[in-house]
This record gives sequence, structure tokens and C-alpha cells, in this order.
Amino acid sequence: MEQFNVFNVLTLIGGLCLFLFGMNLMGMALERRAGSNLKLLLGKMTTNKAAGLFTGMGVTAVIQSSSATTVMVVGFVNSGLMSLKQAINVIMGANVGTTITAWILSLSGISGDSLFIQLLKPTSFTPILALIGIIFYMFCKDGKKNDTGLILLGFATLMFGMDTMSGAVEGLGKIEAFQNLFVLFQNPILGVLVGAVVTAIIQSSSASVGILQALAVTGQVTFGAAVPIIMGQNIGTCVTALISCVGTTKNAKRAAFVHLMFNIIGTVVWLAVFSVGKMFINPAYLTSSIGEFEIAIVHTVFNVLCTVLLLPMTGILERMANKFVKDDKKPEVQSKLDERFLTTPPVALARCRDVAVEMAECAVTAMKDAISCLTDYTPDLAQRVRDNEEKTDQFEDMIGSYLVKLSSRRLSDEDNARSAEILKLISDFERISDHSVDVLESVEELREKKISFSEKGTKEMAVLSNAVNEILDLSYASFVESDAGKAEIVEPLEQIIDALKEALRSRHIMRLQKGECSIETGFVWSDLITSFERTSDHCSNIAGCVIDAKNGNMSMHESIRALKSDSKEFKERYNMFKEKYSLEAAN
Repeated sequence: MEQFNVFNVLTLIGGLCLFLFGMNLMGMALERRAGSNLKLLLGKMTTNKAAGLFTGMGVTAVIQSSSATTVMVVGFVNSGLMSLKQAINVIMGANVGTTITAWILSLSGISGDSLFIQLLKPTSFTPILALIGIIFYMFCKDGKKNDTGLILLGFATLMFGMDTMSGAVEGLGKIEAFQNLFVLFQNPILGVLVGAVVTAIIQSSSASVGILQALAVTGQVTFGAAVPIIMGQNIGTCVTALISCVGTTKNAKRAAFVHLMFNIIGTVVWLAVFSVGKMFINPAYLTSSIGEFEIAIVHTVFNVLCTVLLLPMTGILERMANKFVKDDKKPEVQSKLDERFLTTPPVALARCRDVAVEMAECAVTAMKDAISCLTDYTPDLAQRVRDNEEKTDQFEDMIGSYLVKLSSRRLSDEDNARSAEILKLISDFERISDHSVDVLESVEELREKKISFSEKGTKEMAVLSNAVNEILDLSYASFVESDAGKAEIVEPLEQIIDALKEALRSRHIMRLQKGECSIETGFVWSDLITSFERTSDHCSNIAGCVIDAKNGNMSMHESIRALKSDSKEFKERYNMFKEKYSLEAAN
């Protein structure tokens, strides 16, 4: 009889390490490869129970980890993007979605002599997937193909690790101590505890189910022992979410609490049903061996039953969470960019863009309010300009720091391009807000010195400020709506504003020579038209970024040159704006 020795132990440890590494590698590559599809799924999070449930199932099926999904949900709640009620439905869906991993791993237990059955066994097709994966990873420059290669390599590694573990533990079935160990696990409470502890240590219910499936090849794992262990695994997987909620808002803590209570209540109820059934019926199959395929069935049935039981009780779970995690007397400040999203770059970038839109609104509002101060100055309006400029600075620091942290992650080519686009955009919006304060200070200088422009000068400045208002609206709308069509209208208007600046400068010098304006007003006049012209330059940069994003390149000057080369359309727009902002008509 073959003995289970130290070499078997080392092989088991090696197989376990490969299995966990492969699962982690495949999950990370799947997240990156999913990209926009993952964002699409996350965008369907609504108060509708079915939508939330299927969103949780879909996201977890894609990234192969209910823990990762739940951590993301905690992050969404912490950022105020999702209500607690929405989070509950998504968490329930995640518990069902995670069962797909056990079904994939159960393929290793397929037996049969037919060619079709043999082809279904991982040992038959995994080497082919590994070969394709290494070719994609080493020889393809495209980021998506690179990630596809990592997915295949990760899957091959975890299946190889699974096969190695199964081979290493096969001899355990003949050892009496191991047989007695699983006799102990017939005690449901002990089985639940073992399942919870093992899963808490490796922080993955999918991985712990895989380990159980590997042990099933010994023939010593019975239905009666496996069912409580599987139930306990659902409780153990809550550890990741509980750790991630440290330092978050109360609602985020409530989401993690709901995840824990969902699994505890489901386990207690169905364990009680299982124990009572075992006590009164005591079916013989409870003492029979369980295989990989049957473990996958039990895992799925249990998670589906928990969801069916608790889906109608989401309101009760929400009230329990609110009662257990009470609000502080002081209101909480929510983090707009949660670091939990960094593990899922497409989600992190989508959130960055949302915050960049808020920043853009602050910057544009600041400049438009500063322009309004030219004719309708009030202390409140002036303070609002300064407040929005300060907010814009804070937004730039927040987004910039977050993107620097994100850059340390492995990003796809698409995500790298989006990150660079956002960095460029926030710099331009921040400069626009700075110029808004410059405009405001020029207005306040006029008021403090009790000087003003001539009647003609006031009308000419109104023409320029109206053009700046329009270019602000166009560039902002093109960014928010990702509308390259609107972005293409910005450049001819920017050229008009450049021309207006030179015309206003020349006209002011002529008035100065005639004694119609003072030198003092001339300094303020020069500062104002310079601030407006530089604002239009930044609007042009913003429009260039939007066009770049559409064309799939980040060479802004190339995009602007290409836009100007379309002479007919450019000239038509230029002439339209020239007529609209005519200084002759103003006078």
C-alpha cells in the first residue's frame, strides 16, 4: 500500500499554490479584458431587485470572485454611487454567480472512454489552452490579446494545480486518521466552522470549494460532511468585505454587514433543515462519497436557496443593518474616489471620469460667474467664483493622485489611453478656474479704483465675453457627452477669439492715443483679454482630447492640424462665428 509521505505533502502544497495563483491571475486578467462590458453591467445597478440580482451574478461570473464583487459594492456605497438597498440585491446575485467556478473545476472529475468525454477532461484541453495563452502573452503586442493570453494561462495553471492536488491527496483515502477526520466533519457545526475558517484564510469561497473538490478524489468526503463545509465557506468569504469596510462610511459598513448576515442567516436556516432532515430521514446517500460534480451541484443549490429565501426579505436586512450600524451625530464626508476600485481599473476610470465631470462643471461655472461679474458684480457671486476655483484645485489633486495610484496597476492599452486623457483634461479645467479668479481680480481692481471702460470698450468686451461663454459651453458639452462633433466646432471659435483679442488690443491703443481711455484701464483691459484668450486655448485643448479619444490617439496637435486641413467646413464655421461676433456690429 502506497504511503502518504512528506513528498506528497510538498506536492500538495505546490499544487495548492499553483491553484490559488492561477485563480488570482485569471480573475485579474478577466477584469481587465472585460473592460467596457464590466462597466456596462455595473451601470445596470438599479433599485429593481431583478436587475440588481442579475448584475451581481453577471459581474461575479465575469471576474470569478464574489469577494471582489462585494468589495466593489462596498466601494460604490462608500462613494454614494449606490444605495444600501441596491447593494443588497447585487450581493445576493454575487453569491449565485460565484458558483460557476465550481462547475468549471468539476470538469476534472469527468470519466468515460469515449473520445468526446476524453476531450471534455481538462487534462486533454488545458495544454492546448496553455500553448495558445503563452503565444498570445509573449508574441502579441495588443493589450486585449495579451490579457486573453493571461486568462488562458491562469486557467491552465489553476487546472494543473487542481490536478496536482488531486494526485497528491489520492493516497490519503487509505489512511485511517484521514478517514476519521471526515467522520468528525459529519458534525454539522464542526463542518461549518472548518469551511468558514479555511475560506477566511484564503479569502475565496471558489478556491476553498476547489480544494474540497480536490479532496473528494480520496473517496472519503461524504455528502454529510461536504454540505456543512460548503455552507461554512459562504460565511468565510465575508472576511474580505469586512476588512475592506474599515474606515468607510456607515452605509458601506452596512453593506458588508448585510453580506455577512445574508450568509449567516442562509446557513443557519438551511443547516437546521439539513440537520432535521438527517435526524428524521437519515438517507443512506449522506454517508456515500461525493464527487467534484456533486459538490458543484450542492454549492449551486445552496446559494440559490439562500437567495430565494432572503430576496423577499431585503427590507428586513436593510433595517437590521441600520439598527446594528448606527449613524453618527456628525454627518459623514463621502470619498468620491474609493481605493477599492483600484483593483478593477475599468471601474476606477469610469469613476474618475464622473468626478472629472464634476470638476469641469465647477471650472466652467467659475469662469461664467466671473464673466457675469463684469456687468453684475455682487460679493456673493465673487465668493462663488473663489469657492469653485478652490473646489477645482481639490478635484485636480484628488483625481491626479488617484490616477497615479492606478498607474501602478497593470492597465490595458485602452485604460492607459483613458487615464492619459483624464489627466490632460483636468489640467486644462484647473487652468480655466485659475483664469476665472484672474478675471474676477481685474473686475475688483476696476471697482476699487473706481474706473471703467469707455462705452465702446464695454461693448467690445461684451462681444469677447459672449464668445468665451459659448466656447466654454461647447467644450464642456463635448467632454461630458463625449461628442466629437461639438468638439470640432470649438477650434474655429478659438481662432475667432484669438482674432478678437488682437483687434481689441489695437482698438484700445487707438482710443488711448485719442485720449478716450486711461492708461490705468489699459492695464486691466490687457489682463482681461489675455485671460479670455488663454481660457479659449484651454477649451481648444479639451476639444482636442475629445477628438483624440474618438480617433484612438493622444496626439492633440495632430488632431487639430487634421481638423484645420478640412478647409471648407472649418472656413464655414469660422465665417459663421466671425459674423456672429463682429465688433463692427457691436459699435
